[in-house]
Amino acid sequence: MSTRRATISDVAREAGVSPSTASVVFSGKTPTSEATRARVLAAAQSLGYTGPDPRAASLRRGRSGIVGVVFDQHLGTAFLDPVTTHMMDGLADGVSRLGAALLLLRDDGETVSEPSLHTAPIDAAVLIGCSPRMRDSLEIVRGRGIPVVVVEGDAGEGIPRVLLDNTEAQSAAAEHLAGLGHRDVVLVTLPIDTSRRRGWIASDEVVRVDVTADRLAGARRVFPDAPALAAATSSIDEGAIAGRTLFADPANRPTAVIAQSDLLAAGVIRAAEEAGLRVPDDVSVTGFDGVVVDGLAPHVLTTLVQPATAKGRAAGEAVAAMLEDAVPSGLRLSCTFREGTTTAPPRTT
Repeated sequence: MSTRRATISDVAREAGVSPSTASVVFSGKTPTSEATRARVLAAAQSLGYTGPDPRAASLRRGRSGIVGVVFDQHLGTAFLDPVTTHMMDGLADGVSRLGAALLLLRDDGETVSEPSLHTAPIDAAVLIGCSPRMRDSLEIVRGRGIPVVVVEGDAGEGIPRVLLDNTEAQSAAAEHLAGLGHRDVVLVTLPIDTSRRRGWIASDEVVRVDVTADRLAGARRVFPDAPALAAATSSIDEGAIAGRTLFADPANRPTAVIAQSDLLAAGVIRAAEEAGLRVPDDVSVTGFDGVVVDGLAPHVLTTLVQPATAKGRAAGEAVAAMLEDAVPSGLRLSCTFREGTTTAPPRTT
């Protein structure tokens, strides 16, 4: 019994039309009469033909039909952050007109797995600038001659970038706290380099992750001497670890904490409550992202709402433009300050 897959020629023969006519019925690129369309679709159904083989189309185009998205950590960890999920939704929308699939790649500089960024059959790559590995990943992709788009990172000359106003947005949160009267403020940051080291950031230390550096600069426009404590990743647990350090000494606690993500802020609030502090009466906390964080109720976080879905969509549209031999345009997106219930004037006693 033959298991040969039916072809468009078989469908055309069955329907009594030319192969080119049968082909345009499936492509939709040229109008056909309803009668012809119905005859071709009926023939296809009887033969079990579901459409052109996508592998053949990819070979004709000289492409794989795959766009790689590079993460520098375990994918399960990356997708615990709602920002990642929203951004991936937008990215999928952005490349949809290509009919392309997304391939998630892990490039942490240590894990050896296939396909890798060195070998994956991808037509283009999207690199996330908050990754400490971004610069190394960029060199790999450029070495392969693959089009690349960077989200929130300095990729150098000629690389399309999707940017967020991280510095200005973080300044808005800092100015809000300053306006309330806070002076004793501590910053809890995203990772500062590939080591993902937790701990205090020295005044002369180089922050190698663009997003972290930009948000740090924004806060220090308002609080230039504010100490900064680095977290290993953006998570509630990491925020709690940082918060326990900040609130360990009752005689030396800040009146406000600026966290560089909502997840970190939620962890700081958890640590504050563990220490017997009330938010915002005893300590104010701000976040960054504007996502829904489980377990934060009854608090409504004071934060910067970023357009994560639009950010991903812009990256996808830039990829599509490059693969269609068009000139992609960089896009700068803005955050919106949202005052919640986690900030208030500092205690006067």
